[in-house]
Amino acid sequence: MEKRLLLEESLLNLILRRLAFQLIESHQSFEESVFIAIQPRGIELMHAVVKALEEVKAIKPESLQQGTLDITFHRDDFRSGKSLIPKSTDIPFAIEGKRIILIDDVLYTGRTIRAALDALVDFGRPKDAELLVLIDRKLHRDLPIQAKYVGKTIDSIEEERVTVDLEGKSVWITPKTPDNG
Repeated sequence: MEKRLLLEESLLNLILRRLAFQLIESHQSFEESVFIAIQPRGIELMHAVVKALEEVKAIKPESLQQGTLDITFHRDDFRSGKSLIPKSTDIPFAIEGKRIILIDDVLYTGRTIRAALDALVDFGRPKDAELLVLIDRKLHRDLPIQAKYVGKTIDSIEEERVTVDLEGKSVWITPKTPDNG
C-alpha cells in the first residue's frame, strides 16, 4: 500500500469555502458562537476555516471568539501506559450559553470528540455543540458521534492513516506504521 493524494489544493480550498458558507447559514453573525479547536491538529483547520469566513463574508478573525482545547487527561487511554504529552488549553471566554463549533481534522473512532466534550464540561454549559471536521472516516466509529459540518467523507481501512497538511494544502492517505499509529 502506498501513499495516495486524497485532496489537492484547489479542492481543499473549495471545501473550506463550502464549510464557511454552511457556518454562515447556521450562525449568521457568530455573536453567540465560539470556535474551539482540539489540540493539536484542529488548530490549523480552525485558522483555515476562519480565513475562509473572512474571504467569503469579510468577517474579521478578531471578531470571532477562538480557543484551543487539550484533551490529554480526558482520553480513555490516558492510563494505558502510552507516553502522552499534554498541550495547553486556551479558552479566553465563557462558553456558558454559547454555541460551540468544535473543530478537528479527522473524525475516526469518535473517542477524541468524546474526550473533548468531557473536557468542555469543565468550562461551563454551552447552549449546544456542533462538530466540524475536514475528513470523516465513517466506517470506523466506536461511539455514536456525527459531525454537522464535514469537508469530505471517505471509506478507508484500519491500516490506513489520513494525513492533513494544511500548510502544504493537501490531504493524503498513507499506510499506518508504528510511528504514525
